[in-house]
Amino acid sequence: MSKAASRFAFVSSDTDDARAALQSLSSRYGQISVAEADIIVALGGDGFLLQTLRDTMSTGKKVYGMNRGTIGFLMNEYRAGGLEERIAAAVAETIRPLEMAAVTHDGDSISALAINEVALWRQSYQTAKIRITIDGQVRLEELNCDGVMIATPAGSTAYNLSAHGPILPLDAPLLALTPVSPFRPRRWRGALLSNKATVRFDILEAEKRPVNAAADHTEVKAVASVTVRESPTATATLLFDPNHSWNERILAEQFRY
Repeated sequence: MSKAASRFAFVSSDTDDARAALQSLSSRYGQISVAEADIIVALGGDGFLLQTLRDTMSTGKKVYGMNRGTIGFLMNEYRAGGLEERIAAAVAETIRPLEMAAVTHDGDSISALAINEVALWRQSYQTAKIRITIDGQVRLEELNCDGVMIATPAGSTAYNLSAHGPILPLDAPLLALTPVSPFRPRRWRGALLSNKATVRFDILEAEKRPVNAAADHTEVKAVASVTVRESPTATATLLFDPNHSWNERILAEQFRY
């Protein structure tokens, strides 16, 4: 086993394809612990890759994903051969997650990081009523909606795109503020914000119209307020094959329909 190969730690999701790939690659290239590795090779789908990024956040480790899931928008193509050469030639993309600080109706405070988005949505059959404040100034006194989110460029092609939000280039210093099924103001379609902005959502009539919030997969029920900003310290680094970079995928996604 080469010196380069000894830097790899292979991790996989629980699917049969991902576990088979883990066994094949670790037999071929060797396996060390995640703690010892410089590069983590994640085998699975986009959800598993995001979990791997959260687990290795701000450690300096780089994550190279290979698709053993379904869509695999964030993943490189799976091939067993030439892995050392592919990783040596890969392009690194460093991203910053969002920080969510949520306060529940009972007064509990919960913090979490989100690589894709922080999203709020109604918990009952009634529409949510949400006040939106940006950098201390109320910008929307009352949004009647099914939900609303703040998405990073990395997450702009996920839930944000499904809610008809804009696709953001990965290096754009922007965040997407996107409503989900807005009822009033009926024609409001969201906003583009500086990535330095701090956004606060206050839930109006919180007892009558309960709202949940989630930072990626961390969900908080019955929130009273949620504050979101880009983390000034936390980072995650992804590796992409140079002929299929993340920026290229995001650009191509805009011409797909």
